[in-house]
Amino acid sequence: MTDKTAPQRLENKWDDGKSAGMTQPELLLYRSNLLGSDKRITNYGGGNTSAKVMQPDPLTGEQVEVLWVKGSGGDVGSIQMDGFATLYMDKLRSLKGLYRGLAFEDEMVGYLPHATFNLNTRAASIDTPLHAYVPRQHVDHMHPDAIIAIAASVNSKALTQAIFGDVIGWLPWKKPGFELGLWLSDFCERNPDAKGVVLESHGLFTWDDDAKACYLLTLDIIQKAMDWFDGQLTGKPAFGGVRHDSLPKADRHATATRLMPAIRGMVSGQQHMVGHFDDSDAVLDFVNAQDMERLAALGTSCPDHFLRTKIRPLVVDFNPAHPDVDATLAGLPAAVAAYRDDYAAYYARCKHPDSPALRDPNAVVYLVPGVGMITFAKDKATARISGEFYVNAINVMRGADGVSTYQGLPEQEAFDIEYWLLEEAKLQRMPKPKALAGRVALVTGGAGGIGSATAQRYLSEGACVMLADIDEAALGDTAKVLSDRFGADVVRTVVMDVTDEDAVAAAYADMAVAFGGVDILVSNAGIASSAPVEDTTLEMWNRNMAILSTGYFLVSREAFKVMRVQNLGGAVVFVASKNGLAASPNASAYCTAKASEIHLARCLALEGAEAGIRVNVVNPDAVLRGSKIWSGEWLDQRASTYGRDKDGLEEMYRQRSMLKRSVLPEDIAEAAYFLASDLSSKSTGNIINVDAGNVQAFTR
Repeated sequence: MTDKTAPQRLENKWDDGKSAGMTQPELLLYRSNLLGSDKRITNYGGGNTSAKVMQPDPLTGEQVEVLWVKGSGGDVGSIQMDGFATLYMDKLRSLKGLYRGLAFEDEMVGYLPHATFNLNTRAASIDTPLHAYVPRQHVDHMHPDAIIAIAASVNSKALTQAIFGDVIGWLPWKKPGFELGLWLSDFCERNPDAKGVVLESHGLFTWDDDAKACYLLTLDIIQKAMDWFDGQLTGKPAFGGVRHDSLPKADRHATATRLMPAIRGMVSGQQHMVGHFDDSDAVLDFVNAQDMERLAALGTSCPDHFLRTKIRPLVVDFNPAHPDVDATLAGLPAAVAAYRDDYAAYYARCKHPDSPALRDPNAVVYLVPGVGMITFAKDKATARISGEFYVNAINVMRGADGVSTYQGLPEQEAFDIEYWLLEEAKLQRMPKPKALAGRVALVTGGAGGIGSATAQRYLSEGACVMLADIDEAALGDTAKVLSDRFGADVVRTVVMDVTDEDAVAAAYADMAVAFGGVDILVSNAGIASSAPVEDTTLEMWNRNMAILSTGYFLVSREAFKVMRVQNLGGAVVFVASKNGLAASPNASAYCTAKASEIHLARCLALEGAEAGIRVNVVNPDAVLRGSKIWSGEWLDQRASTYGRDKDGLEEMYRQRSMLKRSVLPEDIAEAAYFLASDLSSKSTGNIINVDAGNVQAFTR
C-alpha cells in the first residue's frame, strides 16, 4: 500500500523551537506546510486546513471569532499567509438560517463573501462550511491514499470501524458543499468524543483544539491506516497478479518516444497539449497487472483524482511480450476516436439542462502495458500533476481491491462534480492562455546570448523549452537561471553536438518523452572564423560548413519527422547572419555557410508548407553582448580586420548601421518569437534582418 521508494513511517516534523511564539494564524500556516510536504498525507492542491482565531474587529476593536481556512485553489504544501480566506464565524453560523435545502445548496457559495473578515480578497473554497461547522479550533482535511483506499472500498464503513473503532467516524458520499458541512456538524454533536471522520470516496477530517495536537493526530490516523494495509497486503499479489513483464527501461523510453508525438497530434485539436511520461514502479505494477483493465474501467473515486484525470483512462493496445509499435500506432486513431465517442455518450447520459457545454473529450491518462503511463494536459505542470493524481488512484485501487472491492464514484455523481457549475465558474476565472501555451521548442546554441534570450522569450509566453548546447557547464548555468524564473517543469537540457547525427536524434527522443513532441525549432548553434581565403584551412572550412550548414540540416530533418507525425504544423526559425546575404572580408567560410543556411531554409519552407510547417530566417548582425562567438578568436580577428581594438568594435558596428543602434540578443529573440508565434502564421520562406539597417543585406 505504501510507496516503495518512500520512508515507511510518516515523520513528525513539528519543531517546538520554530513554533514557539507563533500566532494562531502562523501556527496554521506552519501546520499546513508540514502536512503538504509529504504526498502520502495529501496530494498536490488536495485537502485544506483551518483554525478558528479570536481577533479584534477592524471597526469595533471587539474580539471576534474568525475562521482562517485555505482559500480556493491553493496548495497546503506551498501556501503562504495570503492564501488563507478569513471569515467571521458568527456570520458563517447565521448562514444556516438562510439555507433553503439541497436543491439550493450552490447558492450558499454566493453568501460567503458577505462573511469576509478584514476585506480579505482571497476567495473562500467550497469546503469552508465543512471547517466552520466542526466545533473545534483546528481542523485538517487531507486526501491520503491510505484513507481513500478505505473510503473507496464497498464496505468502507465497516473497515473504518474495524481500523479506528469509535475514534474516527464515517459518513457516506456527499458532494462537498453546505449540506456536507451540516452533516459534519450533526456528526460532531452526536459523537462528541470522536476525533475525526472518514468521508466515503473522499478523504479524512481530523480536529483538535490545539494546533500541534491536531497535526500529530492527523499523522497518527494516517499512519494507523498505512500500518493496517501493510499488514493486510504483505505477500499478497497486487491487482490480481502479474500479466505482463516490463520492457527494459531503454525500450520503454523508445516506445514512449514514438507513441507520445502521435497521441499528442490526435488530442491537440482544441489546443496544443503537453505530455508527461511515468514508468515508476507503482505505475508498472498497475499497467502490467491482471486486473488493470477491469480497475481502470471503474474510474477514479476521489473528486480530486477525476477532476484532473477524467473519469477513466485510455488503455493502449500494446503487448510487451510481442512489441509491435507500428501496429499500436496504426490502431491508435480508432482507439482515441472510440474514447471520444464514449466520453460524449457519458456527457449525453448525465447532463442537466443547465450543464456547461461538452469539454475536450480526449483522455488525459494513457496506460501502456509493459511501458508506463502517458498523460497530456494544457501545460507541463498540469500533465505531471495529472499523472501524480493517477498514481494516487493506483495506490487507492491497490489498497481497496486488496482488502475489499474497489468502487469508483457512480457515473452521475462523477459527472455532477466534473460539470459542476461552481467548477465551471472557477475554470472561467482562469487567465487566458499565453501565446505559446502548450508549445514545445528546441533551441540549439541554447547557452549563448541569443539562444538563452530566445528561450526566455518563449518561456515568458508559456512555452516549454529544451536547451541544447555543446557547452555542458554553460548549459547548466543557463538552465538554472531559467528554471528559477519559470519553473523546473518547463525547462530541459541536452548536451548535443549538432553535427552528430545520433546525438541529434537522441535529443528529439528525449524531448518527446519530456514534453510529448516539438512545435518550434530555433536552429542557433554557432561558430565563427575569420581569415583571408588563402589562409583558410580545409579544417576551418569544413568546421564552418559542418556546424552552420550540416548541423542546421540535421536538426531540421529530425524536427520535420516529429512534426509530420503530430500533424500540427510547426515553426522552424534559423538564426543566420547578415553575412549570409552580404559578403564580408576575410570570412569566406563563415559567409558561405551562412548563405547555405538561408537557402536551406527556403528549400524547407517549400517542403514543409503542405504540412503547415513554416520555415523562416532571422539575420542578426554584430550581436556582441552575451555571445560566446564574440568572446574568442573571432573578436580578435574582426577587430584586426577593421583596424579597431576590442572596446571600439561595438561602437564601430553601431556607427556602421543605418539606424546607429546596437543589436542585442533580446532583439533577435523578439524576431524569433514573432516567427514562432501565430502572429506570423501566414509567413514562410521569409528573412527578417535585425541588424539596425545594412543596405547590403536588403533582400530585394
